Amino acid sequence: MRLALTILFVTACGVDAPGGDDTSPPTESGPYFEHPMFFNRDVSHSPVAVESATIISALRSADGWGNLDHMRVDFSFDILRADASTPTRTFQPNEYFKLPDCDDMPIPVPASGNLEGETGYACSQGGDCHLIVFDETAGKLYEMWRANIAGGTQTFTGGCLAVWDTKLKYDETLRGEQCTSADVAGFPITPLLFTADEVAAGSIDHAIRFVLPLDRIRQGYVRPATHGSFSSGAAGTPFYGVHLRLRRDFPIETLTSTGAQVVARALKKYGMYLADGGEDTLTAVSDRYTTAKWDGLLGVQDLYPLTVEDFEVIDHGSMFPITNDCMR
Repeated sequence: MRLALTILFVTACGVDAPGGDDTSPPTESGPYFEHPMFFNRDVSHSPVAVESATIISALRSADGWGNLDHMRVDFSFDILRADASTPTRTFQPNEYFKLPDCDDMPIPVPASGNLEGETGYACSQGGDCHLIVFDETAGKLYEMWRANIAGGTQTFTGGCLAVWDTKLKYDETLRGEQCTSADVAGFPITPLLFTADEVAAGSIDHAIRFVLPLDRIRQGYVRPATHGSFSSGAAGTPFYGVHLRLRRDFPIETLTSTGAQVVARALKKYGMYLADGGEDTLTAVSDRYTTAKWDGLLGVQDLYPLTVEDFEVIDHGSMFPITNDCMR
C-alpha cells in the first residue's frame, strides 16, 4: 500500500477548486503542532461536496464501513514520549521503505515502550506495527510504519518513517506532493488520534483519522492528502483525503455512551479524514499511558449506530491522479 508517488497536473472531480470554509485557515493550533493545520478547522458550516450523495451511495453499495458495516473504534495506537536523554537508534529499511517519500535518520526509542498493537517493540501480531515517538522539546514527531525491534541482537528494521517538524508551518503539500508518510494519505497520524483523556474532559478539539477497506477507496487523492494508493474502489467511492462530517441533524443524544457523544460532537464540528486502508473505522490511542481509561468511557461498539448515511462529504476540490513520483 505504501508507494512513492508525485505529479504536477490535476484532474477535476466534480468541483474545480477547493471549496468554502474547509480551505480557509484555521485559527487554533494543536494538538502536537504549534501552527494551525487542516485538522484544526471547524467545518460545521462548510459547504457539502457536489459528489456527497454519490459518494455516500457508493459506500452503501459497497456495504458501508468495514467490520460488517460497523463503525468500530481501534484502540491499539500508542504515543511514546522522548526528550534529549532518550537514546536514539538507527534502523535498517525494510521492503516498506522507499525514497524519497520516507526519512532515513535515527529515532529516539524509549527504554520502555511498544509498537501499535504490541506489548513491546517486536512486531509479532501481524499488524501495521506503527512506532510513534513525540519529542516536544525538539519539536519532532517520529511516525514509522512496520517497525520491528526483535531477536537476540535486537535488530531494528523499519518501513516508511515520516519525521514531522512540529514547529514548522506546513503548506498544503505537507511533506511533499505525491509523497506518502506512515499513512497512505501522507498525513501526520498522531494529531488525528483521540485519547481517553480528551474524551473524559468532554471535548475532542480536532478532526479524527478514519480508514476504509481498500475496495471502498478510489485511486487518487484530494486535499489535504498528498498521496494515494492503487486501491480497488468502484466509481463513486471516496478518494484518500476525503473529509466526512456527521450530519448536523443527527441526534447525538440517542447514543447511549457519554464518550460516544463526545466523539460524535467532534465529528460534527471537525469531521474525519480518510487516511489509510483498514477495517476499524476510527482510530484512538490506547489508555496504556493516559490518566483516563477507556473502561466505562467508550467501547469498541459504542459508535455502531453511526451509518454512512449519517455523514456527508465536505467540499474537497480537485482530484490528484497517482503518478508514483514523490517530490519532497
